[in-house]
Amino acid sequence: MEREAMEFDVVIVGGGPAGLSAAIRLRQLSIESGHEISVCLVEKGSEFGAHILSGAVLEPRALAELFPNWKEEGAPLHTPVTKDEIHLLFSETRSKLMPDWAVPKAMHNEGNYIVSLGNVVRWLAEKAEALEVNLFPGFAASEILYHEDGSVKGIATGDMGIGKNGEKKHSFTAGYELHAKYTLFAEGCRGHLGKQLISKFELDKDCDPQHYGIGIKELWEIDPAKHQAGLVLHGSGWPLSESGSAGGWFLYHSENNQVTLGLITDLAYSNPYLSPFDEMQRWKHHPVIKQYLEGAKRVSYGARAIIKGGLNSLPKLTFNGGCLIGDDAGFLNFAKIKGSHTAMKSGMLCAEAVFESLKAGSEGRDEVTAYTEKFENSWLYEELHRYRNFGPAMHRMGFLMGAAFNFIDQNILPNGFPITIHDNKPDYDCLDRKDLARKLEYPKPDGKISFDKLSSVFISGTNHEEDQPIHLQLKDPSIPMSKNLPLYDEPARLYCPAGVYEVVELGGESKLQINAQNCVHCKTCDIKDPSQNINWVTPEGGGGPTYPNM
Repeated sequence: MEREAMEFDVVIVGGGPAGLSAAIRLRQLSIESGHEISVCLVEKGSEFGAHILSGAVLEPRALAELFPNWKEEGAPLHTPVTKDEIHLLFSETRSKLMPDWAVPKAMHNEGNYIVSLGNVVRWLAEKAEALEVNLFPGFAASEILYHEDGSVKGIATGDMGIGKNGEKKHSFTAGYELHAKYTLFAEGCRGHLGKQLISKFELDKDCDPQHYGIGIKELWEIDPAKHQAGLVLHGSGWPLSESGSAGGWFLYHSENNQVTLGLITDLAYSNPYLSPFDEMQRWKHHPVIKQYLEGAKRVSYGARAIIKGGLNSLPKLTFNGGCLIGDDAGFLNFAKIKGSHTAMKSGMLCAEAVFESLKAGSEGRDEVTAYTEKFENSWLYEELHRYRNFGPAMHRMGFLMGAAFNFIDQNILPNGFPITIHDNKPDYDCLDRKDLARKLEYPKPDGKISFDKLSSVFISGTNHEEDQPIHLQLKDPSIPMSKNLPLYDEPARLYCPAGVYEVVELGGESKLQINAQNCVHCKTCDIKDPSQNINWVTPEGGGGPTYPNM
């Protein structure tokens, strides 16, 4: 099939903090030097920010490097952090507020801001447009294009108007080929194309397996009398500790009497009956959280996987013709629970290296090794190296011993322990068989504090064109019923936070039903399926959630 093609110097896949920062930095350097560089950025969401989901407390370090006058230029950072609290939840009623001296240094937020990362991204997109970046929202990059020598040539956007049966509909529109000297991949956690590149070029052969959590978030409007703009609450313990898992939670008092709150469940959990969604709904009934939500209104809901392996799991960043930036590589500092400033910095470093190569006359196809060198000589590397043991310690030592190790590592020793802890067991390989697991019973939602999955998905604004190929592909359709059901009671029906997967009875036989219309693009199924049988691919551009102010 013939597709129209467009040529650019740089194509960037993904309009999050990393992709937009890379695009902006490229154009800034181009304008400053007078060396013209054309930049194109494609984003699968219907608009910039539509698929962005994060806490978020933003450390403005990278933003200040990109836009030194960001305050005067109207960046949407309106709520400075005024106070940090750390709560340990021991049971459904008991808790302890940690004294200030016990709060890890990494979790102090002086100088940081409570933000809607979606709105920050929308602002960055406006800045990119003003710098003449070619922005294509609503277009999903579905295919990597290669030169005959194996180097990356660019990407193709997905065809529109293909029916479930694979046939063209009357609305069919062919995708576009976007060719570039260099292609930067910034799709976010577990990127559809990024995972292909990691496999093809063996970018992960010298690092630990990547590790993940699932973050489930809600936005609430609360009683003004209970609202404390700038208050940041973090914590851990119940209910995950009772269910045999690990993770943590957050509750941030943002602007306009709103709070953002969420629970992060480590995807290395072992009990196949665990439901991160239901754990989150249960957690909201703890008095520390419930006090803010009584009489309040839930505004929005969303979920996404979080890449948290840190420096130890960082793959090789470069390959012939392109680079990985942001969460396609995994720059989150999990000890800080922050990844926006690190993602932005990775995009900026990559942009600087690519610019230097283009200015020197490169026609692409080569490997921009200067990106890795810049990273290793930056504050980004220094920060990730300092906290490289945080996640592995929690995984290998358990919550109590891991927390003790990390407290000494971060708060007592000026340079931390001179060792590196490795964690070589992938998250999908951690599930126990169902006959060895304790069944978990979750209370019914009350419709005031806790809710069901379908009503939650509804307020996420999620929508897909129904008559299109299912974007949740089973490599072997027999595995869900022949393996996952008898061994693990098919955990997809529980780890999915959107009700996509159901085990139904048809004609006396069990079958896995996939309700792809519900998918919020969190990627948890692609990560946690114990048989690694689910392949998340991009649906038609513009589909998925439409997050407001998240």
